[in-house]
Amino acid sequence: MKQKIIVIGSGFGGLAAAIRLAVRGHDVEIFEKLDKPGGRAYVYETGGFKFDCGPTVITAPFLFDELFELAGKKAEDYFTLKALDPFYRIFNDKGEYFDYNSNTDFTLSQIDKFNPKDKQGYLKFIKTAKAIFQKGFVELADKPFNKFSDMMKIVPDMVKLKSYKTVYRYTSSFIKNDFLRQCFSFHPLLVGGNPFDTTSIYALIHYLEREWGIHYAMGGTGTIVNGLVRLFEELGGKIHFNSEIKEITIKDQKASGIKLNDRGETFIPADSIVSNADVAFTYRNMIPEMYRKKYTNRKIEKMRYSMSLFVIYFGTNRRYNNSNIQHHNIILGKRYKGLLNDIFKRKILAEDFSLYLHMPTMTDPSIAPAGCECFYALSPVPHLGSGTDWSKEAEPYRDKIIRFLEAGYLPGLESSIVAEHYISPLHFQNNLNSYLGSAFSVEPVLTQSAWFRPHNRSEDFENLYFAGAGTHPGAGLPGVLSSAKIVDNLINQK
Repeated sequence: MKQKIIVIGSGFGGLAAAIRLAVRGHDVEIFEKLDKPGGRAYVYETGGFKFDCGPTVITAPFLFDELFELAGKKAEDYFTLKALDPFYRIFNDKGEYFDYNSNTDFTLSQIDKFNPKDKQGYLKFIKTAKAIFQKGFVELADKPFNKFSDMMKIVPDMVKLKSYKTVYRYTSSFIKNDFLRQCFSFHPLLVGGNPFDTTSIYALIHYLEREWGIHYAMGGTGTIVNGLVRLFEELGGKIHFNSEIKEITIKDQKASGIKLNDRGETFIPADSIVSNADVAFTYRNMIPEMYRKKYTNRKIEKMRYSMSLFVIYFGTNRRYNNSNIQHHNIILGKRYKGLLNDIFKRKILAEDFSLYLHMPTMTDPSIAPAGCECFYALSPVPHLGSGTDWSKEAEPYRDKIIRFLEAGYLPGLESSIVAEHYISPLHFQNNLNSYLGSAFSVEPVLTQSAWFRPHNRSEDFENLYFAGAGTHPGAGLPGVLSSAKIVDNLINQK
């Protein structure tokens, strides 16, 4: 039966859900707080430089193909993906680096540089990671866990796959060199998790990368966002920008529509609502207090939330083609576990840091003026539960990172910067409505996975659904696109 469906937010999860529902013939409208689409994948432009503010690592591209095929279209007619090789260049604190890609022989040759004895362990690692990938991603990523019985069905498989181990502990059972352990265990950080706490199920990310590669969208990740918006509008969907939601209205214990945060508090009725907004923000700020159930409120408040990020976007008036920097770089500091403890457990802003350095102009010079380079440097930091005063800490922290990069990786950097913008946890809280300024919503630990995670269908209101990082299966592009598939199936089973 045709429904009027409102989607709150135009991040990847919201866009994917809206497209799927529009293909089904529903009347779908998206309401977006910001002035253009993308959510966390917002694009910032200045002085001829184009900066992707959010995801830059494109994996499992078939999930995008699927969306276009549903509408009888081809993704390549909307944007162009380019496979990257290597996937990442990972530096240790001595400046030595490890490259890897999907070629096993190449990866083994890189392992050989650090510890030849770990080559056999790596082969065992990817063999067991394949089984985790098959169960955790292929079979379960797009299945809802709205009932406890759904969880109980998979417990034997989870035990068999040793999901009670953390990613770091699991990796360490195969790899002995300390730096290589870091190279093969950092992946949970891509979805907001601590490798020392996150269930070993997330080792599947490494296998997923090997299976489908890592890609870059020419013109930036924003071209994918624009392609999805175009497809949605071609399907008859409507998208409204600068349209902040003040309230999800409730009638007879169901969501009845939304009120906009405009002068007249415009009301738009709906049969179903899909929130791609932060789950905690949706429950705590959009649902009138009288309708919030203590269980849901208490559960949301008590959950653990992922770390936040400090990100500097900068453009230089010179190229760095002769440096050691690749498209995707991870620069690890002297401390690994200690730094992660500071971020996730002690919640303090440490003196040291590890960085993800993105140099997309290596692959795509079109996103910067001729002869210029485009970068972003990302540092994981504690969420706002730390009490850090970013109005005071941001500038010194920015300076520290730029000095570090100039000294070891990008000579003459400070004097070469001609465009710059940075964001702190305050951006995630104030601009993206993320609870505690968390960058990835609910932290992906075992006790907050599958059924234990906020459900794709609300526990309080049967016609309120969730797509995005905070619900099942979790953060990252494959996760949020899979959540959209779950929402589509739940709505159309009714």
